[in-house]
Amino acid sequence: MGQYRLLKLGEQIRGEIANMILRGQVKDPRVSNFLTINRVEVARDLAHAKVYVSTFMSESELKRGVEGLTSAAGFIQSTIAKKLTIRQFPHLHFVADTSIRDGYEMAKKLDELVRQDAEKSSARADGQDDNA
Repeated sequence: MGQYRLLKLGEQIRGEIANMILRGQVKDPRVSNFLTINRVEVARDLAHAKVYVSTFMSESELKRGVEGLTSAAGFIQSTIAKKLTIRQFPHLHFVADTSIRDGYEMAKKLDELVRQDAEKSSARADGQDDNA
């Protein structure tokens, strides 16, 4: 299967899983509505697909959510396979993805550094005004 078709299939699977989570079709109590499906990487032979899951909740909540999705993988696969017309539906592997949270934390740290630098610059400017 071509690279473009694999990307398109990955996006379709991502959208379907996200909709199932939002609609509450996945009944596992570990699966929260606050889980986000970032992306799906489908293997060339359609045998497997990695589903990257993230959330702004705690690390343990993310881990529990991934465990719940892994437990419900068979149900999710069969539900989506009925909607998509492909010869072979890939086996889903759910992976915790902390990149969004890591990026958010890094942006907060950078904002704090910029704020501190501005305060230091302001304090230096005030000190120079007093000496003049």
